[in-house]
Amino acid sequence: MSVFKNLPTPPAAPKKPFTDTRHGITRTDDYAWLRADNWQAMFKDPSILAAEIRSHLEAENAYMNAAMADTKELQKVLFGEMKGRIKEDDSSIPMKDGPYAYGTLFVTGGEQPHFFREPRNGGERKLLLNGDKENEGKSYFRLSGLDHSSDHSLGIWGYDDKGSEYFTLKIRNFETGADLPDVIENTGGDAVWAPDGKSFFYTHQDENHRPSKIFHHIIGTPQSDDRLVYEEEDPGFFMGVGGSLLDDYIFIDIHDHETSEYRIIPTSDLTAEPKIVAERETEIEYEISEGGDVFYILTNDGDAKDFKIMEAPAKNPGKENWREVVPHKPGTLILSHLAYARHLLWLERKDGLPRIIIRDRRTGEEHAIAFEEEAYALGLQGAAEYDTDVIRFSYSSMTTPSQLYDYNMVTRERTLLKTQEVPSGHNPEDYVTRRVFAPAWDGETVPVTLLYRKDTPLDGSAPCLLYGYGAYGVTIPAGFNTNCLSLADRGFVYAIAHIRGGKDKGFAWYEDGKMEKKTNTFKDFIAAADYLNQEKFTSYAKIIAEGGSAGGMLMGAIANMAPEKFAGIIAAVPFVDVLNTMLDDTLPLTPPEWPEWGNPIESKEEYEQIAAYSPYDNVGEKPYPPILALGGLTDPRVTYWEPAKWVAKLREKTTSNAPILLKTNMDAGHGGASGRFQRLEEVAFEYAFAIKVAEKM
Repeated sequence: MSVFKNLPTPPAAPKKPFTDTRHGITRTDDYAWLRADNWQAMFKDPSILAAEIRSHLEAENAYMNAAMADTKELQKVLFGEMKGRIKEDDSSIPMKDGPYAYGTLFVTGGEQPHFFREPRNGGERKLLLNGDKENEGKSYFRLSGLDHSSDHSLGIWGYDDKGSEYFTLKIRNFETGADLPDVIENTGGDAVWAPDGKSFFYTHQDENHRPSKIFHHIIGTPQSDDRLVYEEEDPGFFMGVGGSLLDDYIFIDIHDHETSEYRIIPTSDLTAEPKIVAERETEIEYEISEGGDVFYILTNDGDAKDFKIMEAPAKNPGKENWREVVPHKPGTLILSHLAYARHLLWLERKDGLPRIIIRDRRTGEEHAIAFEEEAYALGLQGAAEYDTDVIRFSYSSMTTPSQLYDYNMVTRERTLLKTQEVPSGHNPEDYVTRRVFAPAWDGETVPVTLLYRKDTPLDGSAPCLLYGYGAYGVTIPAGFNTNCLSLADRGFVYAIAHIRGGKDKGFAWYEDGKMEKKTNTFKDFIAAADYLNQEKFTSYAKIIAEGGSAGGMLMGAIANMAPEKFAGIIAAVPFVDVLNTMLDDTLPLTPPEWPEWGNPIESKEEYEQIAAYSPYDNVGEKPYPPILALGGLTDPRVTYWEPAKWVAKLREKTTSNAPILLKTNMDAGHGGASGRFQRLEEVAFEYAFAIKVAEKM
């Protein structure tokens, strides 16, 4: 029996058939009208959204509010619990850089970070940027950070106040606290100083929201005078700009999901043409880190599927001069690397668990930083200075709050700097975290990380929130998450399915979940649900599935493939209209995404592959469970019309009386609300839906 009672009549989106023929195949899309023709301009000014579309989204929000009205008090309770686990006046451990140490803090009741610095060895803190002050009067506000100049006199900071991910850059004078007149619009949010502190390089977003150009801005001149440094002609590539720790080079990083290229500018000549390190080759990736007179290059070149590290002279870094320093080890995936004056270090994953390896550059001696828990997460922060023996890393598990360490690479001494505080209290002994393995359809095993209270009955009666992502090689870490404790404390089993499409079991795990093998991702998630049901961690009638963005595609696919195995589904900013989006090369992410999903414009085979699983195209007449879809009006990654169209079609086709709900945040984009507590309100809403569906209210 449904827990949703006395609901009003849901909105019915009018049908306006739009036909499209590709490769001799004709499709009809009844809800294509929900895509705003002026979406580029609307992202910058949401007020110009067509009245008919706005009216429909608002009607959906009203229906959603009616369906969830009886959870208002529960949402408040959940929000209170989650907020109570956050130290409101929290502060980071400052990172040393030159005469200062830089950090961030939050104030009680504040939503946004404050940036500060203090003398290197301690002393009075100076506030550099007050995020709460900059946020005043804005319904959405997101900072991109604060990057200080080499002489520590100025800082570049950026903000997005619409959720559209067009960032405005400003320059702050640290002595006066005032911003200079320079204002740089339509950037990607990233910028890097030239060593003299008189100019910087930044990424510009074009009208299709693509980072297509790198500019050089000289302080005190208008943006219109900025020099174009490099323009990427291929719309299928992302681009960013950064710098080396020694301030010797500006790095231009050009990549898609399987191919990369670096161009470098020596800071001794800021007007020099960017020099290619190694020309792009399809499916060859590399990243560079400066090591003084050499570059260390992390790459999969030469069939090094799980990556290796090479070395090349910084003055002549072409591939012909690459020399292997860390060999490829099948099954041990190197995730990232850093270089310092006396050490080379890298983060790797083996058997699903991460560890940090440190090598003495002079002797070649290596040692590892690792932990003993069954499932855990490591974060490698490194250091802000090149000439150092001390780096920083973080550690946590599903039951262990995050711990921040300084680590001396010579003495091997760990110094615990900070343990995440849970003000409302947390006893790790009350919880159990496990790593289990679900058999997949083809003989593979799918890792699943579990968290539950030790007194939770494992007889099939416990509800379960099963989370999955499975795309772009992204690995979901088994780290500490205070929010999910609110579910565990209510008898839920919280589960993360480490499905194909991520790199949880190496690079091959990613390859087996993309392009023509994409359906492995969906089958793996269903296999995880099957295993949890079979082993009585939960039962099909109690599993609520959750995923966002590409994980929202997963939600749409499993809803079509196995609706009977899920009590409910939460799809946040879901990428569900895959075929139409991949056919629209004007959208921000379409050309860069073709290596992940396929190019249905050029290839009939890839068209048919995507059409076979695209959630929107495969909605059918079947008994869908309760579904909650969430979108953001100014989202440039998964446009608002994807969940809107999906919900309209689901509601038309479903044979059950379970409600299909759509919540569109009219003031935000892909990441949802921007403030730290505003975001908790959204999580509380999603969890209230899960609890309601599990009939635990």
